[in-house]
Amino acid sequence: MTFVRSQPDRAAAVLAAVVGVVLLVVGWFGVSDQGIVAGQIPYLISCGLGGVFALATATTLWVSADLRDEWRKMDAVEAAVLEQNEILRKLAPGSLPTTAAPADRNSHDIPAPAREHA
Repeated sequence: MTFVRSQPDRAAAVLAAVVGVVLLVVGWFGVSDQGIVAGQIPYLISCGLGGVFALATATTLWVSADLRDEWRKMDAVEAAVLEQNEILRKLAPGSLPTTAAPADRNSHDIPAPAREHA
């Protein structure tokens, strides 16, 4: 239960994968018992497509969880870099560029584009 509480997206992915495999196995046994193609089609549609859909959902959930973990790591790295920059800025003012956006320029500060003469 700790895994389910700490990582619900991965738990849902595992559940979807299990459901997908069960559906594919049930579909396989259902198709293997039918000698007529018309009797196999319902198993292919319900269990086969359902199983493939459940496995695709499981894959999407798992990859999404991995990406979320990577985003958390990148946020931690960014926070550490910003913290180090602040420390360096306090120790040696003026040695690092500021991260603030440049101030808005007035229209008279921006040079007019050169005009082409014909």
